[in-house]
Amino acid sequence: MSFFDGKTVLVTGGTGSFGKHFIKTLLTKAAPKRVVVYSRDELKQYEMQQLFRGESRLRFFLGDVRDMSRLQRALHGVNLVVHAAALKQVPAAEYNPFEAVKTNIHGAQNIIEACIDQGVERVIALSTDKASSPINLYGATKLVSDKLFVSGNAYAGGKRTRFAVVRYGNVVGSRGSVVPLFKQMLAEGASELPITDERMTRFWITLDQGVSFVMQNLEHMWGGEIFVPKIPSMKMTDLARAMSPSARIRVIGIRPGEKLHEEMINVNDARHTRDLGDRYAIIPDLEWFPSHDFGGKPVAENFAYTSDANSSWLTLDELRAMIA
Repeated sequence: MSFFDGKTVLVTGGTGSFGKHFIKTLLTKAAPKRVVVYSRDELKQYEMQQLFRGESRLRFFLGDVRDMSRLQRALHGVNLVVHAAALKQVPAAEYNPFEAVKTNIHGAQNIIEACIDQGVERVIALSTDKASSPINLYGATKLVSDKLFVSGNAYAGGKRTRFAVVRYGNVVGSRGSVVPLFKQMLAEGASELPITDERMTRFWITLDQGVSFVMQNLEHMWGGEIFVPKIPSMKMTDLARAMSPSARIRVIGIRPGEKLHEEMINVNDARHTRDLGDRYAIIPDLEWFPSHDFGGKPVAENFAYTSDANSSWLTLDELRAMIA
């Protein structure tokens, strides 16, 4: 018996890399009553309909998270929401800041209000390591979004709707990640691969791991947590060598809004962070959250979870296996 059995689940950004994999996993491993794909791209919805041809539990809603009235209609009768819709490209957000704010911040507020109005039981929002101590607009919008979802639990008042957040690092092979770019360059005969800085490190997670993490926390959330998985780091130079040992590395310099190392929990959040074994949870420092009953071990006061100081690192062979 699965937590998701008999539930109606809506996924915003459902035609994206995460959304498609989440829905495939949900339909395979559980028995949901209905799964609603909510996104604004009709071509991607058509392609996804072909991919899941014959699946009677799927529903496709064209709509934007900026559109409150459409969200209200789509969320009618929904039990669980996974909010994956966002403008995610750092350079695009820097160049189109108002658009990123409209989708990532105003869209988050719309999700929160519509879910409360429609009596949705649980909502989990996907965040990013760039939301911790952000230095670019994308990260800043996702930090605001995280805080909105945490506070949404107080905003819900006596209603049953609860909100939580998952925050993790780069997803192997997702759209816009460096792996497809490197693969394309190598397929076209490139003899060198561009790296912005030889010291650069990143957190690394697979789609399977990301989907599993979201499903686990959606089931066990109380409401108000920001869940962070314990995942390995990798060096960008190791990734390039894993993909092509013979290719030269060309250093092109750090791009605007790019960090040398990523961070998922900063020192200021450490005072409110619990170690749950295979993950961390940043819990609200607010009177309505039952921190005394939450469990886990407090982390050290000067703790920070960064990709360069991680205790777990991927080897070249592990990177090759993940890429394959």
